[in-house]
Amino acid sequence: MPDVAGGRRRSTASVPDLVSRARDGDARAVARLISLVEDESPLLREVMAALAPHAGHAQIIGITGSPGVGKSTSTNALVAELRKRDKRVGVLAVDPSSPFSGGALLGDRVRMQDHALDPEVYIRSMASRGHLGGLSWTTPQALRVLDAAGCDVILIETVGVGQSEVEIAGLADTTMVLLAPGMGDGIQAAKAGILEIGDLYVVNKADRDGADQVRRDLRSMLTLGERPEGAWRPPIVKTVASKAEGLDEVVEEIEKHRAWLESSGQLAVRRTRRARDEIEAIAVTALRARWGDVHGRSELDDLAAAVATGESDPYRAADKLLDSFTE
Repeated sequence: MPDVAGGRRRSTASVPDLVSRARDGDARAVARLISLVEDESPLLREVMAALAPHAGHAQIIGITGSPGVGKSTSTNALVAELRKRDKRVGVLAVDPSSPFSGGALLGDRVRMQDHALDPEVYIRSMASRGHLGGLSWTTPQALRVLDAAGCDVILIETVGVGQSEVEIAGLADTTMVLLAPGMGDGIQAAKAGILEIGDLYVVNKADRDGADQVRRDLRSMLTLGERPEGAWRPPIVKTVASKAEGLDEVVEEIEKHRAWLESSGQLAVRRTRRARDEIEAIAVTALRARWGDVHGRSELDDLAAAVATGESDPYRAADKLLDSFTE
């Protein structure tokens, strides 16, 4: 399927028609549905309800790592390897937001033009829009669109923000963490967050000096943590993504992890947790909207004055503010 990263053209098609066309492999319908997600369209509830019966089948793979490790190149090479195995592939590449338009800078999409004309590959660049954690807040809903559109595997490439980029672990079935030699003390830079979330570790740019040392350091770091009996032990794979070397082993390890998830029951656990987090995020967003502009309420000024003079404390004031919203 052609690249669906663009295409904000408005359509008069109904939601059932869009969903039906997306299920049939219509790239424009997929693009339109994801645009409805990103635009927070009033039709979004109807879209999610229509997609729900068709989602839940795709294998979700998160690709994360610090800037410069080759996430986009690895994603591009991984798509090619998956296509060799006759997999329909979706790609959600989260790019930094443009400081001018607020849209995605589209660097990832430029690097994936090898697959732009493949009818079995869906590519979508999404702007992070200031959301921390390496993802866009609309990523879970966009993921559901590609899942319902019949993708066998969906790759989510995160922005690349280093230690704080751990949100992907709550969204993916398998989280792939990339490192590379020549990036300074890569293990120290990553261990505070990224080394705790990986199901598979990939030392990319392995043709450079220091790749074996990075692998040894990584293996040492991973052995420090205690793992219960029967727990998954993350493998370490070396690749040269720019030459498509080592990607077959990466796919094999991903398939092994999928088999372990299914046999251990962890796949259902992870997907239930993912649904719980999504429900919570939607509910919290709705509550914030219901509250409106709390700073514009006169009650807040009165309560703040009472706290400032010592007539009240902040917890009692907060309780009173909450009560004023429920009256």
